[in-house]
Amino acid sequence: MGRWEPNAQSRLRQAAMDLYAEYGFDQTTVAEIAERAGLTERTFFRHFTDKREVLFAGSERLQEMLVESVAGSSRPAGLDAVADAFERAAEHYFPPVEYSRQRQTVIDANPALQEREIAKLHRVAAALTEVLRARGLDDPAAALAAEAGVAAFKVAFARWVSDPAGGALADHLRESFIGLRALLAPARLGS
Repeated sequence: MGRWEPNAQSRLRQAAMDLYAEYGFDQTTVAEIAERAGLTERTFFRHFTDKREVLFAGSERLQEMLVESVAGSSRPAGLDAVADAFERAAEHYFPPVEYSRQRQTVIDANPALQEREIAKLHRVAAALTEVLRARGLDDPAAALAAEAGVAAFKVAFARWVSDPAGGALADHLRESFIGLRALLAPARLGS
């Protein structure tokens, strides 16, 4: 093997996903991932800290995108700004649906990975709460908008990865936020 391998990270990611699907997450080793990708373990560790990171690498960037979008939104601080941020992320952040489906299948089959996914989304909600507060939204409204936005995202994402028609994540997000607003509308009317 040469010193430099083109597309090493994507090759490692795909090799890991294939092995996770074939043998399960717990039964797959870093050595097997590297071998399947035609790389060394050392190369693996240059790109990922451990085999879980194959699934979660880049999640900090999603949080940054969402926070930047809400911070720079022309919409008033609240649910609409959060909805716009998730729609923007859907268009610019997420990998193709096939990869996302494969990733979600691996996570769904492993309780420890499910906990890590929940923790990631909890951090996203906390960061959104802070940016909404910084934009002047009072508590508990900031926390409610952030948590509701993350809940709408979770529903949209689950629908996207299970959509046999292959609809776009942005479309599922719009539907999810429309449904959320519809649920909240009667509360505004005193119902």
